[in-house]
Amino acid sequence: MSLYTTAVSVANVWTSPEAPRRIDRMMLENPVRVRSWLDALSYEERLELCTANLVQTQVLFGEDVQLLQERGDWAFVIIPGQPSAKDKRGYPGWIPKDCLVEKSPAKSEACAVIQKPTAFLCDDKKTRILELSFLTKLPVLSSDGIWFEVDTPLGRKWLKKGDADLETPVKGSGDDIVQTGQAFLNLPYLWGGMSGFGYDCSGFVFNMLKANGHSAPRDASDQAKGGKEVSFSSPKRGDLLFFAYEEGRGRVHHVGIYCGNGQMLHSPKTGKSIEVIPLKGTIYEKELCAIRRYF
Repeated sequence: MSLYTTAVSVANVWTSPEAPRRIDRMMLENPVRVRSWLDALSYEERLELCTANLVQTQVLFGEDVQLLQERGDWAFVIIPGQPSAKDKRGYPGWIPKDCLVEKSPAKSEACAVIQKPTAFLCDDKKTRILELSFLTKLPVLSSDGIWFEVDTPLGRKWLKKGDADLETPVKGSGDDIVQTGQAFLNLPYLWGGMSGFGYDCSGFVFNMLKANGHSAPRDASDQAKGGKEVSFSSPKRGDLLFFAYEEGRGRVHHVGIYCGNGQMLHSPKTGKSIEVIPLKGTIYEKELCAIRRYF
């Protein structure tokens, strides 16, 4: 089993090598053209990512995957950093081999983590070469007053200090989780999304927890079984709210973050954007099936 690193800004993890459509070719190249792809997708094409089960999740630039199998131009991988009931080793799926490079030994233990929804990687402190996502993590080789010099799959590059912080082991509070999430208000929903270019419901929750030092499974159905159980009468800001079909008795299909005063911060569904809504009087009020605390 070989360790590889993601060499594009964000890579879709596909259900199978046959899953991508003609319009998805922009996400099979290196470099991927994520902005162009998102702009080109119609509502129906975005929805089909879910309804036709085309995409499983995403990985960020510099994120490690374990390669299990190769088929032509494709690699079947697991993602150790995204826990899943689908495979105890990590989330499984297919990535084009062009989007991966063999992992090289880390040149530094200190890492810079992007804190903006997206930020640019630069070639020479001037030339922008790649737009990267929130929580992209890269080893720091040196720094000055303005820049981090970082080790990347593309070699030594530069990140502005205003866009990234040195990784620290501090664990954030429930309030911190909500505050982190509010930076993404109005970001359009993307099925399988795990980046500042677009999140699905559980990807949004996963990353807001991760940004505050808390780990959770990747999918809502698994997240609903983790953390600590919270009674419906005493939720706190930062708790996760889970929703199931059949007025809460069926399969878990959605997750959001409780932000106080009966309101939820969430990435709703295709065609909508990250928002804060009151639960009272909505379908979510009837479908609430569990509250879990990860902080």
